[in-house]
Amino acid sequence: MEIIPGRGVGPVMIGDHRTRVEERVGPPVLGPAVGRRAVYDTTPTLVITYAPDGTVELVEIGYSGQGGEAEARFDGIRLTHRLIDDVVAELHAKGYTSTPCDIGHDFHAGFSVWSMRVLEAREVDPTAGEDDPRCVVEGVSVAPYGCFAGE
Repeated sequence: MEIIPGRGVGPVMIGDHRTRVEERVGPPVLGPAVGRRAVYDTTPTLVITYAPDGTVELVEIGYSGQGGEAEARFDGIRLTHRLIDDVVAELHAKGYTSTPCDIGHDFHAGFSVWSMRVLEAREVDPTAGEDDPRCVVEGVSVAPYGCFAGE
């Protein structure tokens, strides 16, 4: 699933109303029908945060673990289910800038790659040892950069 920095992904864009989102992707599988956060049964999984007026303010894409198009992508780079240092290095090499945050990197273009440390490095790198401290990108958040910078 290709992300559009600062805007969203194909079926869900920042500013879309919840009713339009659910017309495209179906009802949420987790989260109340009127709650701020809802999880949708898509591949990869989408987690949408809604503003009080029912419009999308943040789109999160989880890893699928399946590779290929089932993972979040941007500018020819697979973002999810890879070592975070490799993803950040590739994005920086293409000229994208970021600031580190407590769980990953916030990119000025309007997205964040992050890890909650659920996955271990050896799940994506067969040469990794049991105690390998490297983080795996488990998700991508898409919103205008100000959302990540606390503006």
